[in-house]
Amino acid sequence: MVKQNDYWNKVANKKEFTTPFQRELFFTHVNRDASILDYGCGYGRTLFELKTCGYKKLHGVDFSEEMIKRAKSADSETNFQVIQSGKLPFPNNSLDVVLLFAVLTCVYKNEEQNAILNEIKRVLKPGGIIYINDFLLNSDERNKLRYERGVAKYHTYGVFELPDGAILRHHSEERVKEWIDPFEGLEYRKLEYKTMNGNRSNGLVYMGKSN
Repeated sequence: MVKQNDYWNKVANKKEFTTPFQRELFFTHVNRDASILDYGCGYGRTLFELKTCGYKKLHGVDFSEEMIKRAKSADSETNFQVIQSGKLPFPNNSLDVVLLFAVLTCVYKNEEQNAILNEIKRVLKPGGIIYINDFLLNSDERNKLRYERGVAKYHTYGVFELPDGAILRHHSEERVKEWIDPFEGLEYRKLEYKTMNGNRSNGLVYMGKSN
């Protein structure tokens, strides 16, 4: 995680994230008085959008100190915090909604992804909502070559490196099923997204309910 954190600190003031928030889908399931956490909030883009739509109980956490600094400089009212480990600074069963917006793509190890999801289950209220937006495997030659190089180094198909140092992962639908199995499914859609570097990728949006 240290290497990844160094990368996101380095690019915190340069990157503009492009994956669209599925707001109409979100509004269908989440009312305006919900307490919402954006896990891996980056510079706060999604929370800014929710704030303009009338949501007020907003929290954002990220490993990157520089991302959080950028978020706070744009919005001093929202509760943005740096987390040093995967542990969230919230009690059990305390939040109505947790967002994982293009976060698991930045966490290439299954065990680290599982730890994040377990922590989210801990802080969600019974009946609370999880929103996941992430990337699926692609079948074009450029991506297949990257995945094959990633298997040799990281032993997981779908993991790849960017030239600027980021380690990212595109996921199989089998892996996605492992994420969402503990939740009651509300929405699952496969989409195509523009990546932060301007390419196209298969993606998904999922909303589920905790038991």
